[in-house]
Amino acid sequence: MAEDGMSRIFIKIPVERAGVLIGEGGGTKAEIEKGTGTQITVDGRSGEVTIVKGIGSPDPSGLLKARDLVNAIGRGFSHQCAFRLFTDGQLIEVIDLKQALGDSRNAIQRIKGRIIGENGKTRRIIENLTGTVISVYGHTVSIIGEYDEVNVAKQAVAMLVKGAMHGSVYRYLNKERLELKKRKMSLWEYRPELKEHAVKDYVSGGEDYGDGREEE
Repeated sequence: MAEDGMSRIFIKIPVERAGVLIGEGGGTKAEIEKGTGTQITVDGRSGEVTIVKGIGSPDPSGLLKARDLVNAIGRGFSHQCAFRLFTDGQLIEVIDLKQALGDSRNAIQRIKGRIIGENGKTRRIIENLTGTVISVYGHTVSIIGEYDEVNVAKQAVAMLVKGAMHGSVYRYLNKERLELKKRKMSLWEYRPELKEHAVKDYVSGGEDYGDGREEE
């Protein structure tokens, strides 16, 4: 990924994800462009993506948000999951398993299996206890959520990579879940409007992002 004076960003995604980024009839790309004030060009043959800051848009934050959205889709998330990044406070963290495991395909596949779990059980538990969404794709594990939530999920993944028993990881997650709740309650006391929003979201059933992950 390269940045050109914060006016454009070049990023490369897996070729097989280019169609997902473009979307049916170009719809997904168009939504990202509209929501971030950018123009996006996708080369379906190479996977190269160019993101250009829109004319009359001096704020570079839209460019950076578009980068994160493109990166999320490139890392295996559906556009529904990736679009969580439109919400303030949501971020994406990409963990490269090669940094811990080297280029051993067998080791990477084994660890990916530990993180996903039987029928996706482990990944679902991490997501449910942290409020994040997780994509295991290629040699990366990507996490979308709020800062504190992502950090907890990231630590759970690190524990699994290092060989921790699943039970130990689940105990850690349950403990941290209580801490996350305490932090949110403290934030609600400071900003009551956030609590009102959370209650409305709970009553309406929240947003359904579906499964939205493609494993490789």
